[in-house]
Amino acid sequence: MTRERRGRPAAPRLEDVAARARVSTATVSRFYNNPGIVAPRTAQRIRAAIRSTGYVPNAIAGGLASNRSRVVSVLVPEIAQSIFNDTIEAMCAELAKDGIVVMLGLTGADDQRLAALIEAAVARRADGVILTGIVSRESMRRLLRKRCPVVIETWGLPRDPIDIAVGFSHDAVGVAVARFLMERGYQRPHLVVGDGQRARARRDGFLREWSAAGGATPTEIITPLPSRFGHARLVWRHLAELGQQPDAVVCGSDILAQGIIVEAQAAGLRVPGDLAVVGFGNLQVASDMRPTITTVDVDGARIGREAVAVLRRHAAGQRPSERLIDVGFRIIARESA
Repeated sequence: MTRERRGRPAAPRLEDVAARARVSTATVSRFYNNPGIVAPRTAQRIRAAIRSTGYVPNAIAGGLASNRSRVVSVLVPEIAQSIFNDTIEAMCAELAKDGIVVMLGLTGADDQRLAALIEAAVARRADGVILTGIVSRESMRRLLRKRCPVVIETWGLPRDPIDIAVGFSHDAVGVAVARFLMERGYQRPHLVVGDGQRARARRDGFLREWSAAGGATPTEIITPLPSRFGHARLVWRHLAELGQQPDAVVCGSDILAQGIIVEAQAAGLRVPGDLAVVGFGNLQVASDMRPTITTVDVDGARIGREAVAVLRRHAAGQRPSERLIDVGFRIIARESA
């Protein structure tokens, strides 16, 4: 029994939109594939026709015909209180302008989940995969190189990117924070290091610079990822067990830095008079907190825009001029250090 016989109207077709907009079906197809190449007045008529007819394109059929899925997979560890949110928002806004659908996947700190999401993106013929997690498994790296048109690693500059990387040097961040504390006269830093490759890169840069300047070896603690406000209690208990108390704590996130400040104030310490605190990420809490938090600022929105620019160049058939795009970083000195 057909849908008409059951009392349901037939689904609107591409031809119906074309007739209503007074254009050819090829023009409607071009509008869906690349809205920017259609004249503004024509595009306006097509949009009005789509609204009035209720037409929804068959994305699967269109993808088979054009060899493009118009889907980009964005894989991030988390979105709750995440330093990646500005990047995600910028990417989604820019991709929406091109009619691209974002398939967002949360990887956590689980390598198995990351692998499953990569396989899902490949199975759905994603036009690109944008990663903020680090793919260390060689089989997954080979799969991405072989089956995915574009792979963009963000928030870091790996020595051997899968395809293209947009980010900054975490090692250089560690060096810059070490110099910042030395210039301000701090002598006993304590490092709170997240259990991940990028956090360890910042730690290694800090230790190398601190040692080169003749400083004593800093104390440190490894904390789980993603960082949580409550992890500050774990860190504070660890600090209480140290023989000599630090005069500065370097945290892997602003959320953790906020927790350390709360714990220090609860213990009757002055920040930064008795203890300086440095965060990472420049989240909104860093400027809202009292005292305001000294932190490392990264332009996450720019990372998102640069990643989309890479996708657009690839769609236009342009070869990348560079595999590593460095967006840099800066230290924002505030009240906590």
